[in-house]
Amino acid sequence: MFLAAAVPAVVYGWIAYTLPESPRFLVFQGKEDEARKVFDSIAPSGDTDRHIREIQDAIEEDKLSGQKGSLRGKTFGLQAVVWVGIILSVLQQFVGINVIFYYSTTLWKAVGFEEKDSLTISVATSITNILVTLVAIALVDRIGRRPILLAGSIGMAVSLGTMALAFSAAVGSGSEISLPGAWGPVALVAANIFVVSFGASWGPLVWVLLGEIFPSRIRARALGLAAAAQWVANFAITLSFPVMAAASLPLTYAMYALFAAASFFFVMFKVPETNGMSLEQAETLFVPKGSKRA
Repeated sequence: MFLAAAVPAVVYGWIAYTLPESPRFLVFQGKEDEARKVFDSIAPSGDTDRHIREIQDAIEEDKLSGQKGSLRGKTFGLQAVVWVGIILSVLQQFVGINVIFYYSTTLWKAVGFEEKDSLTISVATSITNILVTLVAIALVDRIGRRPILLAGSIGMAVSLGTMALAFSAAVGSGSEISLPGAWGPVALVAANIFVVSFGASWGPLVWVLLGEIFPSRIRARALGLAAAAQWVANFAITLSFPVMAAASLPLTYAMYALFAAASFFFVMFKVPETNGMSLEQAETLFVPKGSKRA
């Protein structure tokens, strides 16, 4: 298993080695000609000069405003846009997606599968998650970020709520539980709908937004902080699930359903659409009206 995991690591390293440098970094370093070559190679649309000018204008505005890349702001010590990224990251984990992958044995045993089959089922679930990500890739620039995220939130909330209802009918205790009648298949279908809903929306699109919403001067630091928050949330959910599941599995899934519902309203009221915008244009959406770029 460890040897198998080394294969994609090697492939990832090779692909990363072939990636071009960020055009925005090159412009910031005064290497406009190199930035122009990168733009021409990855997006030969004829708008290279306009992209270069937008980056240069953004850099000059930052210099004139005296901003030096600090994440500090008036919203609980951080800039508001940084909190948007952190909350997106935390909500992505608080819906409990990794519980499905890390602790799937409990679920599959409850719906009638043998423990020896749990690894195979977990692999199949992971493959499903990867495949439905292709749906997000195909649709993200056609219908936008917000509609996909909102649809994913609805799918996750409904499927998690269904799982909570199904496990409320469970008989037995601890790890020796079972779902009577039709509740087993219902829970199994709901779990897979949850994985599909997440993999086609919040799984990949949170990373898309994190790469778009931060101003260029803080993008690297803010993205790093948001990613750190995501791993902390992952750790919290992973660590708390066994204790919470032992106390009440239905309540645990109901809590995840509430976070999925919260993710819907957060996107509805706090996350604007960035589809079709350059990074310099997208970052202006998070600037309060009547203020300068911040």
